[in-house]
Amino acid sequence: MSASLVVFDLDGTLIDTAHDLVASLNHTIGLEGLEPVGYDDLTYLVGHGGQVMIKRAFALRGREISDGELQRMVDAFVEHYAKAMPGVSEPFPGLTDALDRLSGAGYRLAVCTNKNEALARRLIDGLGLTDRFVAITGGDTFAVRKPDAEHLFGTVRLADADPKRTVMVGDSLNDMLVARNADVPSIGVPFGYSDVPVAELEPTHVISHFDELTPELVERLLAG
Repeated sequence: MSASLVVFDLDGTLIDTAHDLVASLNHTIGLEGLEPVGYDDLTYLVGHGGQVMIKRAFALRGREISDGELQRMVDAFVEHYAKAMPGVSEPFPGLTDALDRLSGAGYRLAVCTNKNEALARRLIDGLGLTDRFVAITGGDTFAVRKPDAEHLFGTVRLADADPKRTVMVGDSLNDMLVARNADVPSIGVPFGYSDVPVAELEPTHVISHFDELTPELVERLLAG
């Protein structure tokens, strides 16, 4: 295999999903009488999938949640979130042009997210982006999820690409760690939902806008 691949995280990297995530989370925890969370809480809540998001929201409100309650809350969240999808979520500025540049230069593109795969696909499809990606994997696609390297390696295999010719783009610690664990270069974006400046997560490179995501940059990172 020699195909080159650029892998993207989803929430906070490809797509600005903050408004819809918060709306569905507040609907869900409101069923239990909890006070709503705000956008400032997103950096703590998002990035590990729906179950962790709900557990952390309960913890923020000083409430414990049993496994049975958690599953009920997850089901309520998924139902509310899926029904409104894609809602007001939209690609970050410059994304589609960046995807065009990379595809035009022969790079394959993929998504590797801890979001449930069915929800990820529904969101991507609702925004008309599905055809751009040769592989889309979620937190439930494999037995492991980011930051486990096997989540990224599995995505690379589905894309029929070369892990030695792969770059990971993301906004969070999990994205930088999965790249590090898989020994691939990483590109950090600062407009996502990290609770610290993305540069502090030590990606290989940081871009401030998708206008900076070029084939030349990818090749420079792959060259080491």
